[in-house]
Amino acid sequence: MAPAYDAQTTGDELVKEYASELKGKIILTTGVSPAGLGALFVEALAKGGEPAILILASRNAEKAQKVADSLTAANSSVSVRILKLDLGSLAAVREAADIVNGWDDVPQIDVLVNNGGIMGTDYAVSPDGFESQFATNHLGHFLFTNLIMDKILKSPTPRVVSVSSDGHRLNPIRWADLDFSKGETYNKWHAYGQSKTANILMAVSLAKKLGPKGLLAFSLHPGVIGSTQLGDHIDWNVDYPTLNAVDKALGNTEGFATGFKWKTEQEGIATHVFAALAPELKEHNGAYLDNAHVAHPERETIKPWAVSRSEAERLWKLSEELVGQKFSY
Repeated sequence: MAPAYDAQTTGDELVKEYASELKGKIILTTGVSPAGLGALFVEALAKGGEPAILILASRNAEKAQKVADSLTAANSSVSVRILKLDLGSLAAVREAADIVNGWDDVPQIDVLVNNGGIMGTDYAVSPDGFESQFATNHLGHFLFTNLIMDKILKSPTPRVVSVSSDGHRLNPIRWADLDFSKGETYNKWHAYGQSKTANILMAVSLAKKLGPKGLLAFSLHPGVIGSTQLGDHIDWNVDYPTLNAVDKALGNTEGFATGFKWKTEQEGIATHVFAALAPELKEHNGAYLDNAHVAHPERETIKPWAVSRSEAERLWKLSEELVGQKFSY
């Protein structure tokens, strides 16, 4: 029987709990920059365990190097590598995947943690013409994950973790209008919700398609952590009421709250660690996680549109079309 973890469980606690699962692992994490969840996650791994290699992927290599320096200072036995990865550009994603696939001294990727992303940004399009939150949060990860899948599947215990959010409640996939009529009907929270729904659906698809080959895939909600840089551009005095209005219009309980339920940094990375390492999750392939356990619709926010296998398959096919490449498993 697995221990009962909850919202107060910390990342350090779980690294200690799963130290044997972490030992010798090669873990690639996207979106690693100082003070972000990705950095906090890899720092916990380096300080509390014995991973073989930690690969830090970031759009800004200099920022990732600062995190790398802190890791080696904490644990000189851990090998750390930087990967420049701009998730908003499909060409840049392909270049990064080529680099990873060309590392002969990295024979496998045991765990890929798709942590990078943006939130609540003003309307913009990616270099490929897609709405930026959908492009960065979903399409970049979709392409990158599939391009390095051969290396992931070389692991005896392959695992892909997609960092989503309970913000998926804010919108399903807008099948006929992904880009909000070229911004004319754009709402930053609807767009964020669509991209976070996509993260969950991708985990559902990966589990279904590659579970028979041993791959485990999960998505998660880390919680709301005020000290990260994800929302630095947001003026919550203005944007909290607009977020609240979206929730109210959808009939979500969050629309009637007066504020966020905050987590500490350590509580915020706990579900990352759980998703990446917990062996008991083998029985729940494709699951959406929250508070370091498999989320339950009576306790946590889980919208049916985000866990639907038919929606997942539809998104997979659409994503293949958008990135211009099929991945048949």
